[in-house]
Amino acid sequence: MRCPIQFAIVCTATASLWAQPVAVRQMEGEVRGFLVLRAEDGTPVADGDSLQTTRNGHVVYHSVYRFKDGSLQDETTVFSQNGHFRVLSDHLVQKGPTFKHPTDLSIDAVTGRVTVIYTDEKGDQKTESKHMELPPDLANGIVPVVLKNLAPGNESVTESMLVASPKPMLIKLQIHAEGEDSFTTGEASRKATRYNVHVDIGGVKGVVANVIGKEPPDTIVWILQGECPTFVRAEGATFEGGPIWRTELVSPVFPKNVSAAATREKK
Repeated sequence: MRCPIQFAIVCTATASLWAQPVAVRQMEGEVRGFLVLRAEDGTPVADGDSLQTTRNGHVVYHSVYRFKDGSLQDETTVFSQNGHFRVLSDHLVQKGPTFKHPTDLSIDAVTGRVTVIYTDEKGDQKTESKHMELPPDLANGIVPVVLKNLAPGNESVTESMLVASPKPMLIKLQIHAEGEDSFTTGEASRKATRYNVHVDIGGVKGVVANVIGKEPPDTIVWILQGECPTFVRAEGATFEGGPIWRTELVSPVFPKNVSAAATREKK
């Protein structure tokens, strides 16, 4: 499967099994953040930007990761928040040496048109386009938003996601809270809820995956609860067969000689 979870992740599901989209408890608005993608030993592998804007009553979330080797992961998700969160469209691009199978996945959840442009084992570019009946709980690009809006006491949720394998497939994410972990900001101690995101590969493909040991690893997402819940960190694979990487928020760092005092002295 080619898709980040946090962004990921297979079974075909009937309409009777589809869950309802998560109700809006915290409205999304204009946000700009800086991200870093690290290996398990803490080594940075990519710098990221997170931009969220509003347009015509809809929310547009755009995340970009630029890897040290020149690779790129770029995703734009448009969703509505009229009572419930609904993904309207999602466009994910993964290309460069980091990704064994460069992929361009476009989802129009309004019309149901899904297009995947990928590179096969021979290096040839292929295109798969089809119409799919997409469920209202589609979570592509908004998993952290879903987690921030779970009602108090609701520690589990099942959401749908569309992935490229390389053909587009609809899958289920089983998400549940595992507990709390402590972290610090400055000298202040805080606690974040730890959520486990499990990929449920149903049917024959799921059985085969369990037998041959190719079931995707779980992803862990940390959310700070309270008056204004917010994403803190995530750990998981960003593509099929990829390593476990950690996504974190980072703060701007200025050179030591840049300060308000130094600026005043130059005047």
